[in-house]
Amino acid sequence: MDDTPHFIPPHGGYEHLLSYQKSLVVFEGTVFFVKKWLPKFGDRTVDQMVQAARSGKQNIVEGSIASAMSKQKEIELTNWAKASQEELKEDYQDFLLTRKLKEWPSTHRYAQRLSTLCRKPGATYADFQRGIESDDPEIAANVLLGLCKVTIYLLKRQIESLEKAFLQEGGIRERMTKARLEVRDQQRREKRDSRDVRH
Repeated sequence: MDDTPHFIPPHGGYEHLLSYQKSLVVFEGTVFFVKKWLPKFGDRTVDQMVQAARSGKQNIVEGSIASAMSKQKEIELTNWAKASQEELKEDYQDFLLTRKLKEWPSTHRYAQRLSTLCRKPGATYADFQRGIESDDPEIAANVLLGLCKVTIYLLKRQIESLEKAFLQEGGIRERMTKARLEVRDQQRREKRDSRDVRH
C-alpha cells in the first residue's frame, strides 16, 4: 500500500456534474433550435448562440480537468461557463421578446413540468426532446430558456463550493508544501525507529 502523500487531487469526472449534464442538453438543444427557428445561413445570432452553448459546456470540462493543478483556474473556467449560459439565456429571452411570445412564469404548468424533469437523476436530451423539438416556438424557446436558468443556478452553486474548498484547502502550492512536510516527518520517524531497533 502506498502511504506517500499525494498533492494532486482527484480531478476530471465532469460527466457526473449536474451542471455538465444540463449544459450538454442545452448545447444539443441549441444546435437543433437555431437550425429550425433561425435557419438563415451566416446569421451572427446563430453562430453566437451555438458558440455560447458550446462554451458553457466546454469550460466546465476544462475547469474539471484543470482542477488537478489549479483551483483558481477551475473557478475561473467555471465562471466563464456561467457567463456563457447567461449570454445564451439572454438570446432565448430576446427570441421570445422580438416575436411577441410569452416567457413562462414559474407558476406556468409547463414550467412546473420542466422543473420536475430537471430534477430527474441522469436526465438526458431525450427527456426534454419533445419540448425542445416542439413545432411551437414559444414552447421550444421556453424549454431551453428554463434549462439555461437551471444550468446557471447549478454553476453558481458549483462556484460557491469551489471557493469554499479553496479557502479551506488552498491551492497546489499549499498542497505541495503540506505533502513535502508529511514526507519529511515520515522520514524522521523511520530513522528514529531504525535507531531504536539497532539499540
